[in-house]
Amino acid sequence: MKKRYLAMLLTGMMVLGGCRTTAPDPNPAPAAMEAAEPTEAAEPTETAEPTEAEAPTENAEATPTEAEEETITLKEVFGAHGMKAGTGVTAYDLRKKQMTDLILANFNSITCGNEMKPDYVLNQRKSREEGHVVVEYGKDTLAILDWCKENNMSMRGHTLVWYSQTPEWLFHEDFDIAKPLVDREELLTRMEDMIKGNFEQLETLGYIDMFYAYDVINEGWMEDGTPRSCHWYDIIGDDYFWYAFYFADKYAPESIDLYYNDYNEQFKADTLTEFVGTLTDEDGRSLIDGIGLQAHLYTSDDLDQYFEAMDTLAGAGLKMQLTELDVCLGKYQYPDDLNEDTLKEQGQFYYNLINGIFERVDDGRVQMDALTFWGTTDTASWRREYNPMLFDGKFNPKYAFYGATQVKENAGFE
Repeated sequence: MKKRYLAMLLTGMMVLGGCRTTAPDPNPAPAAMEAAEPTEAAEPTETAEPTEAEAPTENAEATPTEAEEETITLKEVFGAHGMKAGTGVTAYDLRKKQMTDLILANFNSITCGNEMKPDYVLNQRKSREEGHVVVEYGKDTLAILDWCKENNMSMRGHTLVWYSQTPEWLFHEDFDIAKPLVDREELLTRMEDMIKGNFEQLETLGYIDMFYAYDVINEGWMEDGTPRSCHWYDIIGDDYFWYAFYFADKYAPESIDLYYNDYNEQFKADTLTEFVGTLTDEDGRSLIDGIGLQAHLYTSDDLDQYFEAMDTLAGAGLKMQLTELDVCLGKYQYPDDLNEDTLKEQGQFYYNLINGIFERVDDGRVQMDALTFWGTTDTASWRREYNPMLFDGKFNPKYAFYGATQVKENAGFE
C-alpha cells in the first residue's frame, strides 16, 4: 500500500457516497458501455446490448478495398510510441469469439465498460448486515477480470467516485433510500470504505498487479467551471474531490496511477488544470498522477482546438490518457449518413488526431502511456447510431482503423 500520510487527517471522518441514481436491476440485461455525452445535455442512460441481428447490412461495410486485410495491429503501432492500446469491454462482448479474437489481436489494455462502476460492485444487503460499505464483485466483473488475467491484459480501473451509476442507497441512513440522507462525516466514512474495499478486493482476489491506472473521480466538473451538483458535492462539500484522491492514494499500490477523468475536456482545460493543482498533501506532494480525457469526439470537431486543450492540460505536469475515444460521424444529435464519403472523413479525422498525439508524445510535450478506445465495433458502441468505432459490425476494419494505425494511404485520403 502507498505509505502516504497526512498529519492533519480528520480522524473518524466517515466516507462513501454517490449521486442521485437508482439502484440497478438485480438481473440487468447486457448493457452497452455508458459514458457521458460530450455536451451539456442530460447524461445517457444505459442501453441494451445490440443483438447479432443489428449487424450492418452490406452497404454499411466500409473498408478501403474488399480484398484488403489489416496487416498491422493497434498495439504494435502504439507500442512503438511507448503506449498501450486499450479498449472498453462489457462481459457480453467477451462471449463472442470474433470479438475476443479482434481484441486479442489489437489491444493490450482493457477497461470495464460498466462492471467496475459502483452500481456493479457495492453489495447493499451485506452493507446493511455489516453496518459499513461492502465491496463485492459480481460474476460479470469477475468474468472480465479472469479473462484479462488469462490473456495477460493490463487494465484501467473505471471508476470509484461518480455522480452516475452509483446506487442511491449508498447516501442514505442504514443504506435504505426510505431514510434520510447521511451527513458529511458518514459519507466521508463510506467513501473511504468504498475505495479501501475496492483495492482490497483486487488484492485479495489476485488481480491488483494487472492494473496500471484507475479513475478516482469521473466527471466532477461542469463546462462553466463549477463543480457538478450531486450527493458527493452537496453533502460533503467541494473538498470531496480532495478526500477521494487522499483515500485512493492511501490504499492504492504505487504501481497504479490515479486519474481524474472527464468529458468535454476541450472546454474544461483551464478549470481542470487549476483543479489538479489543488490535490496535494500538506507537504505539497501530488495525490494525483494523471488526467483522463474521454475524447468522445465528432468528425465536425475542431482538432486545432482539441490539441490546444491538450497542450494546456499538459502544463499541469501530469500524465495524460485518452480514456474513452470514439469519433462519431457528424455532430451532436445530428449523425451523418453512413456512406463512403463520411467514412473517409472519419478515417482522416482519426489519422490526424492520432498523428498529433504521437508527435506530442514523441517530442515530450505530453506524457501519455496509454490510449483507450471506447469499444471495438460500431454495433457494440454506446453511440452506435453514429458509427464511431474502428471496425464495422462484421468486424471489418474501416478507414478509421487505418487512420488510427497511421496508414495514410488507406485512411480515406485522396
